[in-house]
Amino acid sequence: MQNASLWRTVLGVENTVVEDIEFNDDAQAIVAQVRPARATRGRCGACGSRASWYDRGQGRRQWRGLDLGTVQVYLEADAPRVDCPTHGPTVRQVPWARHNAGHTRSFDQQVAWLATQCSKKAITELMRIAWRTVGSIIARVWADTAAGIDALAGLTRIGIDEISYKRGHKYLTVVVDHDTGRLVSVHPGRDRATVRAFFDALESSGAGRCARITHVTADGALWISDVVRDRCPGAIRCADPFSRSRLGHRGTRCRTPPSMVRRTQWREHPIARLDQRTTLHRLHRACPALLRSRYALWKNPENLTDRQRVKLRWIATTDPRLHRAYLLKEGLRTVFKLPVDQASDALERWIQWARRSRIESFVTLQRRVGVHREQILAAIEHGLSNGLVESINTKIRLLTRIAFGFVHPEALISLAMLDLGGHRPSLPGRR
Repeated sequence: MQNASLWRTVLGVENTVVEDIEFNDDAQAIVAQVRPARATRGRCGACGSRASWYDRGQGRRQWRGLDLGTVQVYLEADAPRVDCPTHGPTVRQVPWARHNAGHTRSFDQQVAWLATQCSKKAITELMRIAWRTVGSIIARVWADTAAGIDALAGLTRIGIDEISYKRGHKYLTVVVDHDTGRLVSVHPGRDRATVRAFFDALESSGAGRCARITHVTADGALWISDVVRDRCPGAIRCADPFSRSRLGHRGTRCRTPPSMVRRTQWREHPIARLDQRTTLHRLHRACPALLRSRYALWKNPENLTDRQRVKLRWIATTDPRLHRAYLLKEGLRTVFKLPVDQASDALERWIQWARRSRIESFVTLQRRVGVHREQILAAIEHGLSNGLVESINTKIRLLTRIAFGFVHPEALISLAMLDLGGHRPSLPGRR
């Protein structure tokens, strides 16, 4: 046909012969009759190896291509089967689409790029595809990308954490490379078997790679530290200072602000003691000054406003127990800023202070800090924390939100790896 090279460029296909172009009035779509170039014929669709002819398959089939303006485009070709030595009778490979896909490579590429930029709902409206199709395309593109890279190469310092992606205790275990800042692995689950699965994949990708891990940061969970101790005995395990400091904040803002300590003070208010059925709302009205002290206790001293500093001085005068909880929280935060030689003595003094504080939340916290003392000091010495992992977790939560949730984790994992793993897809026709 005339202008075949022009149509190849417009359709975004390579190694393809364009035989004819027609307009389907019923579907209001352009249909391009195509066939693979001679050099690409006779290959297995699953593995791409040479294979002999088997049969004509189910006849001609169509693949959805990128729209031309407002008109949909389809590529139509024969789909015979070949006899692959490995996979048996398999549909022949075509250069314009992946195996078992109903869309062209350029269509998949554009959907994958859009998935890293906007919501799944917006993609379905723009590309005129079903909701589940977006997830299938993302998984397909990532599988193709992962096959051509070694995502676990060169790992020496890693961070491990978990993230909830769905209600009902549905978790993902996330592994991040501290040196490059990229996401290297995501596995469904939150247990020892999940962490073992990562180290199994790491070792299978290259012998001795587990032994090359020098530092591992985590939040101190036993299901992580036990496996790391077994699989990477030479690695330095660093307990995340951010998690320990956050527990210190919980001493003054347990669960959600207002804090546990302030909540206890409200319940011990004379009005509450007179009437055990006093509601929290009535306590708010009874001691409004204490109610509005949340941010004065929560924020770092250097970030306090003038009004919050006055509020903090008021707390120190009227409620020594609550002020002591604030000082304990700030003392723990200060420990993490000191050099390691000073931090060791300072942490020991803080543990003794918290033990004698008679504040239940800090008495419990000092036990946890004592258990992870060596790992906390290692994190201070090497300047490592799980802050990078927490940042990746926040971005994964954002991906989940803009996609309006995922029924299955596979699509979310593929999207996270495409977006945060350092291998973002590009738009078709762009370099």
